[in-house]
Amino acid sequence: MGFLDGRAVVITGAGRGLGRAFARHSAGNGAAVVVNDVDAEPACETVAAIVADGGTAVASVGSVADPDYARSLISLCCREFGALDGLVNNAAVGYHAPPWEDDDAERARALVETNVLGPFHCGTAAAKVMCARGRGAIVNVTSGSMIGQRRAAAYSASKGAVASMTYSWAGDLAEHGVRVNAVSPIAWTRLMAADPNGNRDAPPPERVAPLVTYLLSDLSAGVTGQVLRLADGHLHAVRQPAIIRPVLHRETWTVEEIAAAVGGELVLESPPRDRWTL
Repeated sequence: MGFLDGRAVVITGAGRGLGRAFARHSAGNGAAVVVNDVDAEPACETVAAIVADGGTAVASVGSVADPDYARSLISLCCREFGALDGLVNNAAVGYHAPPWEDDDAERARALVETNVLGPFHCGTAAAKVMCARGRGAIVNVTSGSMIGQRRAAAYSASKGAVASMTYSWAGDLAEHGVRVNAVSPIAWTRLMAADPNGNRDAPPPERVAPLVTYLLSDLSAGVTGQVLRLADGHLHAVRQPAIIRPVLHRETWTVEEIAAAVGGELVLESPPRDRWTL
């Protein structure tokens, strides 16, 4: 018995790294998996590995940044396996540059289209199917970079957007029986290897895969709107954005009064020095 027996799941960016680990672990727990990647060879390699292990999978090659392709990806799962029970929005790209050199508009646009619009296109297509069925689970992949990684403004912004998308969808879809959560992993992947400050001792992607399987399974039936982080064996929840109290009130505020409040009663949280390596 597997935790995902009888389920059908789409996993984007599953040709390598985290996506491949998620796909293989899901299939190992009984799911039929649609393996998406922009490159055919790694997608087919993931499918071959799943089949060799006795699992069920099909490959789909294309970019989730294309809304028509994203819709066809969801339709493929329904057509091949008769259902859509889960979606893992994992596909992402990244690059590093200091702000004064980060002026390549084409590169930034490509990142946003993949990292933000990709999950958006796939998620909205999946939501239509899942709402009609009254059940389903969406797992988005965000990053600790969402709190601000140096020399990675575009990537950090994209992962912050994914977290916000998670919170928004969770509120909208709960009444339809659809859960939406996100994972924030640390693992040794191509993105990590390309990071000048990447942790060479980061664990392999396979260490993170059980967290995604958990969120796709009925074991997490009461969990939605959460970001769970698994980093170097440490599992914890990530606090959602919230107002810091006290909340001070005046009908009108002068510049001097604002300065006095910020320097006095208003509580400002200083970011931890290790925020970018957490």
